[in-house]
Amino acid sequence: MKIDSLDILLEEELKDIYSAEKQLLKALPKMAKKASSDELRAAFEEHLTVTEGQVTRLEGVFEALGKTARAKTCKAMQGLIEEATELMEEDADDAVLDAGLIAAAQKVEHYEIASYGTVRTWANLCGQEDAAELLQETLDEETEADQKLTELAENLVNPAAEEGHEEQEEKTGVSSRK
Repeated sequence: MKIDSLDILLEEELKDIYSAEKQLLKALPKMAKKASSDELRAAFEEHLTVTEGQVTRLEGVFEALGKTARAKTCKAMQGLIEEATELMEEDADDAVLDAGLIAAAQKVEHYEIASYGTVRTWANLCGQEDAAELLQETLDEETEADQKLTELAENLVNPAAEEGHEEQEEKTGVSSRK
C-alpha cells in the first residue's frame, strides 16, 4: 500500500495502536499478578479496565473515520512487553521487581502518550474532530496513568526497594556503593 496522504498514515497508525492496546490487555493481568505491592497491583488492574475502554473508544475512532477497526501488529509494544516478561522471569526481590514493573509500565505509557498525541494531531489536521476528541480522551487517561505510576514509584515502591537494599547491606556488612 502506498501511504500518500495523512489520512492513510492516520489509519495505519490507528491500526498499530489498536494492536498495542490489545497486546496490553494480555500483559497487564500478568504484571498485576507479579506485583507484590497491593497499590501497584490495584493500579495495574485499574489500568486494565481503562484499557478495555480505550479499545472500545478506538473502535469508535475507526467508526468516526468510516473505517473497520483492524489491527496491524505493533512491534514496539511487542518489544516493550517482551522486556517486561523477561524482567518478571528474573529472580528479584519483591520491592525491586515492583520498581522494575513500574519502569516497564512507564515505557509503555510513554509510547502510548507519543502515539495518541500524534494521531490526535493528525485527526485534527484531517478535519476529523470527533476522532480527535476521542483520541484526546485516551491521551488524557494515558497521561494520568503515567502520573499515577510516578507517584507510586516515588512515594512507595522505589523507597521500599532501596530500604531492602540497605537492610541487606546491614546484614552482610558489605556496601555495593562506591
